[in-house]
Amino acid sequence: MSMSTTNQEAAHAAPSPAAGVTDPFPIDAVMATLRATMPQFQQPLIDQMGVEGATPFRVLIATILSLRTKDTLTAVVAPRLFAAADTPEAMLALGEERIAELIYPVGFYRNKARSIVQICRVLIERYHGAVPADLDALLALPGVGRKTANLVLTAGFGLPGICVDTHVHRICNRWGYVQTREPDATELALRAKLPPEHWMAINGLLVTLGQNICLPVSPRCSVCPVAAACARVGVTRSR
Repeated sequence: MSMSTTNQEAAHAAPSPAAGVTDPFPIDAVMATLRATMPQFQQPLIDQMGVEGATPFRVLIATILSLRTKDTLTAVVAPRLFAAADTPEAMLALGEERIAELIYPVGFYRNKARSIVQICRVLIERYHGAVPADLDALLALPGVGRKTANLVLTAGFGLPGICVDTHVHRICNRWGYVQTREPDATELALRAKLPPEHWMAINGLLVTLGQNICLPVSPRCSVCPVAAACARVGVTRSR
């Protein structure tokens, strides 16, 4: 491999930081700015449910429904399901077919209906119908990944957790705060370096930022409140 090719690949992997970027990354100042500026936007649905005191079971099921589904649709479908059943026992009484009818048209609604039934069976058999407030126990539930488990801990129980979805993964790498290839690795990297006082807030803040300003393609850097701290890794076009 030629030296010029190697240098080109390195330059593509680690673009020069934007003007004004400081090292190390000023995470405390950035999080303070986001806490002050993001409330002007619509907040993520599951975070809203947590603030409103939704039960851990509702948070768990709503999070399952929200996977690969827009919040605007989940906000309609989840209440419709909970009006029919909001406990594991009541959900099992509905049955998989009826659950599928109630949650249509969320993405992968039949698979989600199956997962909901399986989850409810496990909750009844192992936990007397209660949702466990433990990361490993949540991860053992059918269809529950790290994103869902951490969101249940933070929004459902008010316990520390780092929920990493596509927005958190993209933005933390775009900032240059972490250098990871997939969300699970981002979570582990954040657990190692993110100050604990920011664990519970980072998902809601970065999802809001990612949905409104730090878009996947052509982010709105000109109006971003934390643009001065961002390395803009991988950003080739912005507004």
